[in-house]
This record gives sequence, C-alpha cells and structure tokens, in this order.
Amino acid sequence: MRKQLAGSGRLTELALILSREEGNTPTHWSTYLRDMLDEVETPSLDLLTRIDALLARPVATPAKEEHPGLF
Repeated sequence: MRKQLAGSGRLTELALILSREEGNTPTHWSTYLRDMLDEVETPSLDLLTRIDALLARPVATPAKEEHPGLF
C-alpha cells in the first residue's frame, strides 16, 4: 500500500474519498492512513479491503482533446 500511496496526491485523494463515504474529516483520514503506513494503527479487515478496492481503481487522467492541435 505504501507504494500505491507514494504517487502525488494519492493519500490525499484517498482521505477525501474516505471522509465522504465513512465520515470524519479528510485530515483525520490522512493522519490515520499515515499511522497505518507507520504501523502505529492497525485497520480492520473491512477497512483494509475498502482501501485496497479504492487503490485498485485507475487514476483519473484529464480527457484528451477531440481535435488534435495543429503543429
């Protein structure tokens, strides 16, 4: 999981999703996720499964233009 959260903004994105779906603030989830990575906190199996499912989703990329630019 550490490698999956190493990408720019992935931990913050995950914290935002969890705050919307599970409650609490994004700051709470960011701290909790960092504590999990540092093995200070041990998540429940349900939460760990949920986090794995969220991380398995592809990273959203900006849509490509329909018309290519002229060069």
